[in-house]
Amino acid sequence: MTKQELVKDWMTGNVFTISPLTTLPEAHAIMVEKKIRRLPIVENKKLVGIITRGDVRGAEPSQATSLSIWELNYILSRLRVKDIMTANPITVHPDTTIEQCAKIMLEKKVSGLPVVDETDCICGIITESDIFRLVVKTWQEQ
Repeated sequence: MTKQELVKDWMTGNVFTISPLTTLPEAHAIMVEKKIRRLPIVENKKLVGIITRGDVRGAEPSQATSLSIWELNYILSRLRVKDIMTANPITVHPDTTIEQCAKIMLEKKVSGLPVVDETDCICGIITESDIFRLVVKTWQEQ
């Protein structure tokens, strides 16, 4: 592995994205169906936020609530991801090195970063799993 490995060579392209107006149950269903842990939020083709499985879990009511299941479902069906997303998430460019990317992820304590171009349009996502894949490939080649 060289320090010059680039994000564009290891990121996942064709990222599933949602709108800020997507409901929390819709976002959760997409995450479960697609087996993904984070969803970039896009408006007018520009990245405006990100939501993770942890965000979804944090927005769900606790078991200690006195609301009925119907009241809970109603409230959740009205909650939009724009209300719980991380706005203006940390991003990297496709030409960022994996070394720089990993350093950002460690410093900011995040496990994935949206990859955006010069116009803030999303072109991929890079996660700790992608970096692990690079490490394993490198070890196998030695």
